[in-house]
Amino acid sequence: MSVLTITKSNFEETVLKSDKPVLLDFWASWCGPCRMQGPIIDQLAASHSNVVFGKVNVDEEPDLASEYGITSIPTLIIFRDGRVIDQVTGVTSKASIERMLGL
Repeated sequence: MSVLTITKSNFEETVLKSDKPVLLDFWASWCGPCRMQGPIIDQLAASHSNVVFGKVNVDEEPDLASEYGITSIPTLIIFRDGRVIDQVTGVTSKASIERMLGL
């Protein structure tokens, strides 16, 4: 499964109404650590079809970033049943993300 681009217009349907856990990567193109995190998210998305993986560009979606209190990037937020269940800031390993997701 590919990583989805999440925007204000598809956020409710894709994230809040998902019947699967959702991992969102809040990032920006100019952020070096975000460029390190990206391939890890891509690997996870390719191997875990039971989770929705999405990326939120904080420059293009400042309202979403503000709504979830994003002050540093990369920040990963995990949603289940429309609620935030976990959050971590900084580059996070594949194994750590899998543990957070219960995989």
